[in-house]
Amino acid sequence: MSDMPVLLGYDRGTVTVTGGPPGFVFSTLPGVIFDPRTSAHRAQGRFYRAIVEQLIKEKIKYEDTARGWPNEPAGWKINAERTARDYQTAAVNDWLKCGRRGVVVMPTGTGKTFMSFLCIEKVGRPTLVVTPKIDLMVQWARELEQSFGVEVGMVGAGEFNYKPLTVTTYDSAYIHLERWANRYGLVIFDECHHLPGATFSESANASLAPFRLGLTATPERADGGEMMFPQLIGPIAFRLDINDAGDHLAPYETRRIYVDLTAEEAETYKSCREEYKRFAADRGINMSGMDGFRRFLFEASKTAEGWSAMKAFREQKRIVQSASGKFKALEKLLAQHAADRSLIFTADNATVYEIARRYLIPAMTNQTKPKERKSILAKFHAGDYNAVVTCQVLNEGVDVPSAGVGIVMGGTGSATENVQRLGRILRKHNDKQAVLYEIIAKNTAEEFVSDRRRQHRAFQ
Repeated sequence: MSDMPVLLGYDRGTVTVTGGPPGFVFSTLPGVIFDPRTSAHRAQGRFYRAIVEQLIKEKIKYEDTARGWPNEPAGWKINAERTARDYQTAAVNDWLKCGRRGVVVMPTGTGKTFMSFLCIEKVGRPTLVVTPKIDLMVQWARELEQSFGVEVGMVGAGEFNYKPLTVTTYDSAYIHLERWANRYGLVIFDECHHLPGATFSESANASLAPFRLGLTATPERADGGEMMFPQLIGPIAFRLDINDAGDHLAPYETRRIYVDLTAEEAETYKSCREEYKRFAADRGINMSGMDGFRRFLFEASKTAEGWSAMKAFREQKRIVQSASGKFKALEKLLAQHAADRSLIFTADNATVYEIARRYLIPAMTNQTKPKERKSILAKFHAGDYNAVVTCQVLNEGVDVPSAGVGIVMGGTGSATENVQRLGRILRKHNDKQAVLYEIIAKNTAEEFVSDRRRQHRAFQ
């Protein structure tokens, strides 16, 4: 009886702990608590590694049926004839020194994906890659197959095929937690600044993977969620900022173009802004944060006066986002850069479709089907299209190396979003000189929004 081992099992994203020598206190193991619903001791999957390490350290016998992946190297080798850059090698080494857990921060265009392939090769365990969007899932799967010469599974967008190398989306990873959480020794979270959200973080909490890699160009979040990285993925193991990337990115500059509202636009903007702000002030609502805006929506839904204030709020936003002066400035920039490849970013889908109609420019929104997105990007790469207009679809991850001009017609005050948009045009391609324009409506709140989203070293 004294030799009774601790038994580790797996149950729906948790590690169950039973058995053990007489008097063994399960709660001394990391993360283990008593679950009164099932009268069992268990821990979130993320504690699996720490539990095993403590059992080994204290020389306590254990049997492990929780781990569902082979514990010997897969032997995958990158077959592409490609040499790692110095900083990619440094990133891999620093990640290894962190116990094969941690976040690597590198600008778009510096080869985060290839760096992660080097990590996959080093670890040699079944690997799940989690991406924010279907486009990125398909892109990752294609590049993994080309690099390792093995079939890669995909889970999402109608695909449901788990393989030792598999790519999925954050949404699908959450939905199918029970099916994969104990099957992969390495999990890679692409664009990991999305992970700290209440729902997405469950994919990290449930996973047993002892090895974890987060990839992002912009780890900071407005809500401070990056403070969760150490428990979900690991510490920031390596960081390379845009300003430190040197010749590995295209040279770039950023320019702000200010336009005037027409007299009619200015008058309507002023009256709408005064109406909704008066409504908010009368109820003591501070509109500076999401909590304040949520309260504004709640209060506005109660009365006719509130509905009028909400309409006023939306109208003043619409005027700023689609001011006639912005379209005139856009026309000049498109003519000026007729020989270049341009990406146009807006704050909403309505402006995307208005630009698409006016200038016969292909549009990409969250409503655009994957097949059509693929076709648009292929023609953009080939030069059949000189411009593409989008809201947020191209903000991150998607590879558009030929793009050298970015035109921001509108967006949030997020520095993260602004850096992501800049990153879309920084990948080296021939001898291009990249330029990011912001078209800003003068004497409106957009001037302050622009100042906020430029609070990053890349814009200093």
